[in-house]
Amino acid sequence: MNWHNQSLLAAAICITLITSNSTRTYGEAPLNSDQALAVLTEGNKRFVEGHCEHPHLTKELRHKLASGQHPFVTIMTCADSRVPVELPFDQGIGDTFVIRVAGNVSDIDEIGSIEYGVCHLQTPLLVIMGHTRCGAVTAVFNQEELHGCIPSLVDNITPAVISAKENEHGESQDQLIMEAIKSNVWNSIKDLLKGSPEVLQLAKEGAVKIVGAIYDIDSGVVSWLGEHPQKATLLHNLEQTFIEAVPSSNETLIADVH
Repeated sequence: MNWHNQSLLAAAICITLITSNSTRTYGEAPLNSDQALAVLTEGNKRFVEGHCEHPHLTKELRHKLASGQHPFVTIMTCADSRVPVELPFDQGIGDTFVIRVAGNVSDIDEIGSIEYGVCHLQTPLLVIMGHTRCGAVTAVFNQEELHGCIPSLVDNITPAVISAKENEHGESQDQLIMEAIKSNVWNSIKDLLKGSPEVLQLAKEGAVKIVGAIYDIDSGVVSWLGEHPQKATLLHNLEQTFIEAVPSSNETLIADVH
């Protein structure tokens, strides 16, 4: 099943979970991951159709939120100005915990921020979202000359570009860049799990669902990619890596003595 069909299937499943009034009332009982995904899917449908409800923007809610936040989803996406995260999902203040960085890469700052959303704020859903016409991925794909700190920022994208080019089967350059954008979402999820034992454990326990997505800046449609295609293997292998990296109590004592 290709990623477009996966998106349609996920959307169909989500819509069946939504009640006649799909707008979330802020402060209600916490959503589970499927309900959170359903709210985002229906919000995106309203956005695409031009029927946004623009929820949770009142003065009263702002005052209420001054004492604490309870978002239902953590979203990590690109800093591109054409990807205004809350708007395509028709969400308001306090609904989404958002991390933005060029190329939606998972490096130390992004991982730490995600941990705050997932571990501290306990959002049941984490979305890693790329987008069409991504300048960061395109620059890496075309091997453009980059300056300042940008090369260090986008080096996480290189494996996704290599993967797209190695799996080339006669596609056009635009198609290959789109594949690199998709691969970069999977790579960001992998980098996150490699860099965060805390998020890895929550994912393994089912306390958080991590899904990929692609936002189409032309249509406004968010296509859901689902969970990482190698999720089970990835969680198992990385867990073993973390276990092996932790010294036994005896080794720790010996190290302390010396």
